[in-house]
Amino acid sequence: MTAGESSGSVVRRILLGSQLRRLRESRGITREAAGYSIRASESKISRMELGRVSFKARDVEDLLTLYGVSDEAERESLLGLAKEANVAGWWHSFGDVLPGWFQTYVGLEGAASLIRIYEVQFVHGLLQTESYAHAVVACGIPDAPAAEIDRRVALRLERQKVLVSERAPRFHAVLDEAALRRPYGDRSVMQGQLRHLIEISEQSNITLQVMPFSFGGHAGESGSFTMLRFPESDLSDLVYLEQLTSALYLDKREEVAQYERVMRRLHEDSPDPSETRDLLRGLLQLI
Repeated sequence: MTAGESSGSVVRRILLGSQLRRLRESRGITREAAGYSIRASESKISRMELGRVSFKARDVEDLLTLYGVSDEAERESLLGLAKEANVAGWWHSFGDVLPGWFQTYVGLEGAASLIRIYEVQFVHGLLQTESYAHAVVACGIPDAPAAEIDRRVALRLERQKVLVSERAPRFHAVLDEAALRRPYGDRSVMQGQLRHLIEISEQSNITLQVMPFSFGGHAGESGSFTMLRFPESDLSDLVYLEQLTSALYLDKREEVAQYERVMRRLHEDSPDPSETRDLLRGLLQLI
């Protein structure tokens, strides 16, 4: 199974969920009533419509019947989507160290055509060196055995392959200078990380900017966030907000628009990529 196929299954799950939601709403049927029809709770319908659970063919068939979808071609198309959506992704082999709530994001990250991030705590996971990632993971779970830390680092390095894959997305990162000033690991680890950022920022699909302390207050006051865009026209942009034990996915147009404005201001107010590389070289000299 290729990374593209497994990531695509996540997108298909979300696409199917959104289509089921539109059908339900167009018929004026509540989530509670939909749940009753498939012997499930209202919360399960919500999770299905958000694409966060796998789909049983019988459940999809019953919902389509409830929603009045009688056209055989339409039914077969949606049932086929359900079958494709249940393909397991490569990341399931890391289930021992990958929280369930993060699995959806990993799949979406691999399927996105554009990834935009703002990070303030540390260098974003897709840009971390192995040594830096090891230091970050070890700091986050200090009591974990060495084998678990190594597995988590391996997962992070596997995720990074998306940036050099055949269908690599455009990746636009804004790192707050605080993320670069905060040391993880020893001097050599930080030097290696800064050199890596300088090097990787030269890739044609990667745009890297640093929001410097000298700018003062800026638009990213709410903290780190990620925006994902997909090649499928039926899928709206998503905002991903990670928390300690869970995550939020925002897809309402008005909410996404607010983050879009913040991201645009961060892009406009941060030094351009060339100036950012000069800033990184300056920081490298200070370590």
